[in-house]
Amino acid sequence: MIKSLRFFIPGIIILVFHVSCEQAAKKEAAKEAAADEKGIPADSLSGKAVIKYARGFSIDYFDHYKLVRVLNNLTGKTDTLQYLLVQRGNPVPAGYPKAQVITIPVRTIIGMSSMHIALADFAEVADRIVGLGGLQYVTSPEVRKNIKAGKVAQVGLDANINNELILTIHPDVLMDMGNPDAGFDRYKTLINAGVPVLLNVEWLETSPLGRAEWVKLMAALVNKEELINKKFDSLAQDYEKLAVLGRGAAAKPNVIISMPYKGTWFVPAGESYMAQFLRDAGAGYKWSDSKGTGSLALSFESVAPEALTADYWLNVGYVDTKADITAKDQRFASFKPFKTDKVYNNNRLTNDIGSNDYWESGVVQPQVILADMIRILHPELLPDHSLVYYKQLK
Repeated sequence: MIKSLRFFIPGIIILVFHVSCEQAAKKEAAKEAAADEKGIPADSLSGKAVIKYARGFSIDYFDHYKLVRVLNNLTGKTDTLQYLLVQRGNPVPAGYPKAQVITIPVRTIIGMSSMHIALADFAEVADRIVGLGGLQYVTSPEVRKNIKAGKVAQVGLDANINNELILTIHPDVLMDMGNPDAGFDRYKTLINAGVPVLLNVEWLETSPLGRAEWVKLMAALVNKEELINKKFDSLAQDYEKLAVLGRGAAAKPNVIISMPYKGTWFVPAGESYMAQFLRDAGAGYKWSDSKGTGSLALSFESVAPEALTADYWLNVGYVDTKADITAKDQRFASFKPFKTDKVYNNNRLTNDIGSNDYWESGVVQPQVILADMIRILHPELLPDHSLVYYKQLK
């Protein structure tokens, strides 16, 4: 799934990324072959995940199991949810009465969002996805192939989740995303029947790298920590180099984000990963110092004064042209970036079924998104970069 890194400070970083990933993959394959010769389960020879950026989860390693904690940084709690990842064939350790047990390496996965497809693809286990909340928005070639072959079931979302179908599949893990305080009432039937439900809260991360690092949780589930550490370190190095470039830009063009939805204009809060994207890209952003890791719900009248004088307008939603924008509200035509043709949307990689890969592979390709943003805001800094996820609206 990893998209071609068609950018950057010229060419060398692309080569380093691909070479390092190829070497990691070869080493992983060699290790598995050696383990097989010795009669050792290759899945147990995985190393340990090194968490550098993510704040929403932790992994502790023991003799034959791993303890995962999904943390709730919204309320300051430090141990919201616990999961015991127990190596297949070993006993469940005592002393964790509130922990859900997941037998690893997981062989079958149900994912409830495109983010879970991205994590599995990055970890090279997309073929283990046997169910999704919905099948209509998928980019991964591997998963689309399996959908077409009837190997991936649609299990429904939220109130429409099909418990009977999930119990029939009985996956090794079901991954969902939501608020850590929301509880598991809707999954009580599944959990009581022995289907572990693992909650992802990557959307609460305060940095793009922290959000992407949730791939290491997937690595722990499939015993691929060593491989994923190396692949992630390569992209993180690329991101950090770009961030230095973007933050060092002399000019900080003002940016507005998104557009109103049902009368409310949701903009990134100052502690969100998107606000960090903007800082790293060298953007000026009015709400950069606001509190919160999600979105701010503002009125049109609160954002319009900033939009009238902003230099760029990004991430404008489900539109493909400037005409689509004014069709929603003629007042948008008075915004400066609309007049100066500096409106860019993050939907360039929308496929034939309407799936926008920004929300899938983009989760684990923050360095590519950042390169796009720098190319838009500071074209002189990355003159040879061609936009991957973004496109200019005409």
